[in-house]
Amino acid sequence: MDRGHRGITKRGESFQLSFTYQGVRCRETIPKPSTRAGEKELELKLQAIKYEIRIGSFDYLRHFPYSKKAREFRKTRPDRYTIGEALKNWLKNNQNRFQISTLQDYNSAIYHHLIPALGDLTIAELTSSKVKEWLSELPCSNKRKSNILTPLRQMFEELYHDEIIDKNPLTRVKNLPIRVREPEPFTPEEITKILNELTDQEKNLIQFAFYSGLRTSELIALRWQDVELEQNRIFVKQANVRGQLKETKTKSGKREVTLQPQAKEALLNQLNFTGKLNETVFHDPRTQKPWENDQPIRKNVWIPALKKAGIKYRNPYQTRHTFASMLLSRGENPLWVAQQMGHKDWGQIIKIYGRWIPQSK
Repeated sequence: MDRGHRGITKRGESFQLSFTYQGVRCRETIPKPSTRAGEKELELKLQAIKYEIRIGSFDYLRHFPYSKKAREFRKTRPDRYTIGEALKNWLKNNQNRFQISTLQDYNSAIYHHLIPALGDLTIAELTSSKVKEWLSELPCSNKRKSNILTPLRQMFEELYHDEIIDKNPLTRVKNLPIRVREPEPFTPEEITKILNELTDQEKNLIQFAFYSGLRTSELIALRWQDVELEQNRIFVKQANVRGQLKETKTKSGKREVTLQPQAKEALLNQLNFTGKLNETVFHDPRTQKPWENDQPIRKNVWIPALKKAGIKYRNPYQTRHTFASMLLSRGENPLWVAQQMGHKDWGQIIKIYGRWIPQSK
């Protein structure tokens, strides 16, 4: 090969091909051909690359499948860049922005649903109709479908803002309506039956849940330093979400809760078990350590207690509904109840619990 051949440079036992693609000077190294004919093929390869670039059909990854630069350029080609590649890159580049629980949800959505179903399509091939068709066949609730779509929406939004695509097909895919379940609060008789099936720390935990209105994630994150028994109040400052302690989800979630007599009784009883440890209030009696998350409570405490008591199953969140309906039924101010529950305003209280608010005569 002539030393002066433009765009091909000998580098020891290899050759470097140089060309300009999308305004960027590119250099790719390939092994030195063993024959003169092989060197001639390099010249033809470079000519073909330049021709494909000129007519707009150049596929960098096809010519150089192991090139890092090829993968970077692929991102700018919606007709070459697959949804699977794009989702993986999006998650890798944005993972530090998310809470651990959110990252777990996105990983599940991407690797269990989005990539298996849509991953082989290129960005350009995805249409709103394909997404809608796929969603219609997905065997889960509308809320779950919306959650699964979230990382796909965010990824396409990023591609649109980076001007890699001209339009976002997800803008025409609306979240499906979510059926809001009516609260099913427990009656005082049912509460008594449930508590009668429990003892010691488990009873204290569930009794406190019924009479404090805290979410389970807030219950298991409550610390003795946030309890003021003499002042009849606690301070909700954090939540345990999937084993990770973090601040409450909203500003209104960080709140002062007035202790109802039954809630205070549960805390006084719990003092005998964890008060001297001066840490998390409620512990798992099986491990003698703070509850790791809400699943052991549901599996080992809640479900068995309801079965033994012969009570129709409702999820543990209904203890929160029970607390709200109980306060409202006895005439407490809806705004105060909203503050106790950690709602920003009383709109949600009226919407969810309106039928428990006594009508003025």
